[in-house]
Amino acid sequence: MSFAFLLCIGVVLVVAGIGVPIAYAVIVGSLSYLFVSGESVGLAGKLMMDGLYGSFILLAVPLFIVAANIMNAGTISDRLLQFCIVLVGRFRGGMGHVNVVASLIFSGMSGSAVADAAGIGKIIIEMMTRTGHYTRGYAAAITAASATIGPIIPPSIPMVLYALVSSTSIGYLFLGGIIPGLFMGAVLMAMNYIIARKRNFGLEDAPPLRELPRNTLQAFPALLMPAILLYGIYGGVTTPTEAAAVAAFYALLLAVFIYRSLRLRVFMEILIDSARSSAAVGLIIGSALILNYVVAAENIPNLLAEYLNNLDVSPLMFLLGVNLLLLLLGCLLDATTIILVIIPLFLPACRELGIDLVHFGVVAIVNTMIGLITPPYGVLLFVLTAVTGIPLNEIIREIWLFLGALIVALLAMILFPDIVLWLPKYFGYAG
Repeated sequence: MSFAFLLCIGVVLVVAGIGVPIAYAVIVGSLSYLFVSGESVGLAGKLMMDGLYGSFILLAVPLFIVAANIMNAGTISDRLLQFCIVLVGRFRGGMGHVNVVASLIFSGMSGSAVADAAGIGKIIIEMMTRTGHYTRGYAAAITAASATIGPIIPPSIPMVLYALVSSTSIGYLFLGGIIPGLFMGAVLMAMNYIIARKRNFGLEDAPPLRELPRNTLQAFPALLMPAILLYGIYGGVTTPTEAAAVAAFYALLLAVFIYRSLRLRVFMEILIDSARSSAAVGLIIGSALILNYVVAAENIPNLLAEYLNNLDVSPLMFLLGVNLLLLLLGCLLDATTIILVIIPLFLPACRELGIDLVHFGVVAIVNTMIGLITPPYGVLLFVLTAVTGIPLNEIIREIWLFLGALIVALLAMILFPDIVLWLPKYFGYAG
């Protein structure tokens, strides 16, 4: 490990530590490596541009962002939310269940945890606190926890990024996320029910069941989006990137022609906001591409794989160790950085140990999503504080039980790989 590489890591840590966004910190650190090692600094620009423009798969990211923003802008979210209320709102802890079910449904549309939390999440928090049965902190905590499901059930922007660095099939990754996402939802609903019983939360005045067919009919066009996406990919009609374009176009058709809830001015704001979000993701990806070159130049992945092989680590112990490390890193780093910079370091070792890359990818992405609600750097906690005004300490006070429930779900996925792999294998994945 050279002095230039140690300098690179040191610069990244120092620059990020003083509050500079992680993408800029990684770029500055990587440039310091190129400068000290005597390589052309212009190489950084070439690596970034080649990586961004040479990967067709990355087009899926802005398209999924546009689809999510269109879904959140019109009355689509309101119709889906009313459907959830009629479905599960009558049970003990009903609005908490509505919160989780809404996240499960929206996870099949947005592919983004932040989009779920800032969009439908804000609406549900207001509804939960209005009933008087839930504290502000509890409403925000279960919203943050359920929003982590967003990138697990397809479509999923983090899975697109993982496919980019691992050369794994996006289609099988998407399939691998369906059962884990539903499992996470079930675990969160069970925890919500236990807390509701213990704290004696009041029952909601849910609409009668006879309204379920009408609400289902109103929400049905929106509920079709995940099915259209999955059929397009697994039916051989579209590539995952083309499926993202179909999702964005379908969301636009729903908002304009079916629900008639999207004005031109709002649509322009959606495009501008989506462009900003896409640019932010692109900057992080570009910085990661440069750092990945630095890591490859230092032969770090192969050295790490060789070290682990010499330790004679079993695949299970390796998975447990890596996931513990990722949980700790999730307290400090954002999910995109972990997926693009940290996870590629372990891929050669996974191949050497015979660990399935679809299983590893889904588990690692679940882990990074848990990191979004892990103090002190829980991005979803900050997002909800910003959009609702609820103090951060109130949310953190209530998040721990949901955090524990999700870690238990993660452990189950590690110990029982078929939770992830059963559906991909059913559709022909050879492993």
